[in-house]
Amino acid sequence: MEGEKRQYPRTGSHNLVSYVCHDDKNRVVGEGMGRTLNVSEGGILLETRDAVDTSYSVSMTVALEDELMDIQGRVIFSKKRPNGNYETGIQFLGIEEKKIRFLRQFITIYGGELHSPE
Repeated sequence: MEGEKRQYPRTGSHNLVSYVCHDDKNRVVGEGMGRTLNVSEGGILLETRDAVDTSYSVSMTVALEDELMDIQGRVIFSKKRPNGNYETGIQFLGIEEKKIRFLRQFITIYGGELHSPE
């Protein structure tokens, strides 16, 4: 796709995520639940009820298939959607090879580049 800046293809996904937000001193400053809109090897797009500050890092537990994965990331953006919820983009940090392999398998099974629902 011309102008596409993404390093990894995104796959549409609607899975539950619980997350905990940490400030720059690694103190817990919030937590919540969301659902994935899409996922790639490099990050995840969540739909959340509340905005998530871009200065936060997050610890997430993502339910993909029948497996729970704990993943660390940092918030890249959080913007309001027309439905009143927020789209929150999270870049994975220090993800282990085992988890990358699982994400690759998930993306291969559920296919190609899909965009989040509007």
